[in-house]
Amino acid sequence: MASTEHPASSPLLNITLVYSPAPRQVREWVLALPAGATLAQALAACRFHEAFPDVSAEGLSVGIWGRKASPAHRLQDHDRIEVYRALRVDPKVARRERFGRQGARSAGLFARRRPGAKAGY
Repeated sequence: MASTEHPASSPLLNITLVYSPAPRQVREWVLALPAGATLAQALAACRFHEAFPDVSAEGLSVGIWGRKASPAHRLQDHDRIEVYRALRVDPKVARRERFGRQGARSAGLFARRRPGAKAGY
């Protein structure tokens, strides 16, 4: 005879969910979810979209321990869910702008030049 498992007797998963709404600000939730819970259920359990209504559910980028994951991903005990915010500036564009402000002679290989040396050496 097969044993049936009651929901009350199923083990709970200890899950941590973190989100940084702005630089140097971190929100953290510690959740106890039933075994077999998904990433989407964890977001619903902590009421993430109520706390941050400006974050759209469609473009939400999430991961577990730094690796991207889908909302249907099944969680394991002690998983750390990370909600990623979109970049405001492309890092390549920011670097080009910084380089343009500093000038070619004051950045990188050209910052220090021996007296009398050719440019770039």
